[in-house]
Amino acid sequence: KQWYHRRVREAVVSTQSTGVVQSIVDKAAIKSSDVVMEIGPGTGNLTAKLLEKAKKVIAFEIDPRMVAELRKRFMGTPYFSKLEIVVGDCIKSDFPDFDVCVANMPYQISSPFVFKLLLHRKFRCAVLMFQKEFADRLVAKPGDKLYCRLSANTQLMSRVNHVLKVGRNNFKPPPKVDSSVVRIEPMNPTPKINFMEWDGLTRIVFTRKNKSLAAIFKSKSVLELLTKNYNIFCSLNNTPVPEDFDIKRTLDEIFQSNEMGETRSRTMSNDQLLKLLESFNSRGIHFSS
Repeated sequence: KQWYHRRVREAVVSTQSTGVVQSIVDKAAIKSSDVVMEIGPGTGNLTAKLLEKAKKVIAFEIDPRMVAELRKRFMGTPYFSKLEIVVGDCIKSDFPDFDVCVANMPYQISSPFVFKLLLHRKFRCAVLMFQKEFADRLVAKPGDKLYCRLSANTQLMSRVNHVLKVGRNNFKPPPKVDSSVVRIEPMNPTPKINFMEWDGLTRIVFTRKNKSLAAIFKSKSVLELLTKNYNIFCSLNNTPVPEDFDIKRTLDEIFQSNEMGETRSRTMSNDQLLKLLESFNSRGIHFSS
């Protein structure tokens, strides 16, 4: 829990910057009928602003000391009945029903939290503060230096925009890095794909994002994985594995037909990645078993 206590101390101090707190609340565009899920409320300065706007705030807090501070702060106020405190780890807990999510995220759980949030989907928007480099990866576009699997996955499932820079001097003592606030809105309708297949593909192609796809798919571990998955696919469909099946030849044929063999994943848009996935699946090549 050491990382969490460090984040709590930073969050408590950061809320001294009332302009940042108000900007986060404004960017969330909270309605009086909204239920807001807040992650890591600390001593509750941001929570207080959320309670002014929302119908209800559900706050996840892992530190019992901060829970005590929150209860002490709001006990006996008109806001106490609107505040629900969930004591525990938000990554290991089921999310409640909510309309808006607001959070100051510790770096160590930023990535798993974003993926969990996107798979939850049942919300209008999220306004989240991250370390600047992580936020830059979320919004990076194909060809950008920071474009990666996180960028592709996030932008497949949502619209994500940078909305606010938060300099390190908004924290006392200032941390070593700046922060940024992003706004995430789930894509509607949901992309009609098998996300496990998509995730399996992006894990492979972004492992070495500067290499050509043809080179990445010559890796022994990748060839073994795809062969195993092909055998499972045939078994599930009661189809015998062709005696002359050769995974290397099949991959060569796929790259010849889609002309992507020399493409590098760091330059690929989601439309291109979806086309690549379709060309694999059409030949019985799958990325989840």
